[in-house]
Formats: sequence, C-alpha cells, structure tokens
Amino acid sequence: MREKIDALTENLARTIVGKHEAIRNVLVALLGGGHALLEDVPGVGKTLLAKTLARSIDGKFQRLQCTPDLLPSDITGTNIWNPKSGEFSFLPGPVFANVLLTDEINRATPRTQSALLEVMEEHQVTVDGVSRAVPTPFFVIATQNPIEYQGTFPLPEAQMDRFMLSLSLGYPSEAEELMMLQRLQFPTVKVDNLEPCITLAEIQELRQICSLVKVDTSLQKYILDLVRATRQDEEIVLGVSPRGSVALHRATQALAFLLGRDYAIPDDIKFIAPYVMGHRLILASGRRAGIVMERLLRSLPIH
Repeated sequence: MREKIDALTENLARTIVGKHEAIRNVLVALLGGGHALLEDVPGVGKTLLAKTLARSIDGKFQRLQCTPDLLPSDITGTNIWNPKSGEFSFLPGPVFANVLLTDEINRATPRTQSALLEVMEEHQVTVDGVSRAVPTPFFVIATQNPIEYQGTFPLPEAQMDRFMLSLSLGYPSEAEELMMLQRLQFPTVKVDNLEPCITLAEIQELRQICSLVKVDTSLQKYILDLVRATRQDEEIVLGVSPRGSVALHRATQALAFLLGRDYAIPDDIKFIAPYVMGHRLILASGRRAGIVMERLLRSLPIH
C-alpha cells in the first residue's frame, strides 16, 4: 500500500503548494479514523484541500457553509411529504458524503452544531426516531477563523473533543506564493481533472493496517502520562478526556505508518501530541496551549 499512500500525497501536493506537514497531518486524521479541524484565516486553501482529498479517494464531497440561520435538518436531512405516494420520504442532508467540509463551523448556532455530534462519533444520523448510517469512510474537515469572532458561537468541549486533531495551514512562504501565481499563467492541474489514485475500500484497508501498528507498552504509558498531566496541571482548567487518549494513540499509529514504519517511536508521540491535545484543553486566563504542551512534553520522561 506504500505506492497508494505516495500517490495520494502527491495528488494533494499537486493542488496545495507546499504545506507538506499539514497534508500529512490531515492524512493522519483520515487514516486514524478521526476528523480534522482547520483553524486558519480565509484564503489559504482549506476548501481546495478538502475537495482534492475527496477527488483523490474517489469519494463523494459535500460542502456545508455554516451560518446563524442554518438548521439541524439542513445538516442531517429531513422527512418530506410525497403527495403521490401518500407517505413521507427521507431527503438526505450533506452529511451523507465521504468527505464533508463544514466551513466556518463556529458561525452555526449551538443547536445546529449539536447535529454533528452523533454523526461524527457514531457515523449515523437519527431523524424522527430512525437511524441511518452515513457512507464509509466518513471524514469531516471543519474550518473556523481564529481571528474573526463577531457573530460566532464557540464550539463546546464535546464538539472539540470529536476532532482527532486541530491544525493550521498558515500563509505560504514567498517562494510558494510565487509558484501559486506562476500556476495561474500556466494552469496544469485542476481539481476536477485529477484522477482518483486510491479507492474508498483501500482507505478502509489502510485504516485497518494503521490499527495494527505496534505501540510499545512504555509508549502507551507515556501517552497516559501526558493525558493525566493535563488533568493535574495548574495552568489547565480542563484536561484531555479518555477519548483524547484513544485519539492520540490512533494518531501515533497513523503517523508511524505514513512515515513507513510498522511500529511507533517516542518522536511520533511528541510530534503529533500538540495537534491532538491542544484544542482539547481549557486553559487558565492568558495561557496558550502550544506553550503549555511544549512544557509538558519537555518535563515528562519516557519510561
């Protein structure tokens, strides 16, 4: 499957200039069976990344633009009356996709945000007492602007906990932005022209392979030490949940696999931990998650 992974990475890099680390982290979330939250300013390629990923895996792509007037049924779907048949029929919402881009998720009201809780965790939606499974694999890429907070509703802890990791694409370097402008003169690659390089069934197979990556007991204890330290640190009001422990374990396995190994090493945990744990922390006033995580990683020894 190494050739498939390399082809998938190359496909993403054909439309996203640079950002190799961000691309790898998104693939960590995908192969780890989680979801990704992109906290970034507008115009850095978040939508393009999601569309390219869906095209590359030959999956169904849906984009959901969150606004304050968006209703839960606009996400999950609803039953509508069919006068010809004399009965209700279900009209699926945008969650019935393989890759769902939830743009500006924090602009939706808490009631609407809650419609994503069930589907992100259980991969199903329940409408009028009937549960319906969404397609497999199901992967959510949500975005929010970390600067513009007017008219937004902060995601509750339960919602943040549903994301395996949080990351930022960031602004491109000068060389990368120049390459973007040069591509405008000589357009060679468009998302719609990309050929799928891996199937949905193969993504499921890769997820199974990632779950078999060896994580030594000493590394599992190190993961628990990190998680438990967040629950006891005086700068942290609310630490990482057991769901976060599982997410860090799975992300470590996926990262090790993407780096070409069937076993994890300490550096895998140290690299991916800030992305998995940072957004799960509720910090004391004035504290920054990145600085707190860096301190914890420096202070905790590996058994």
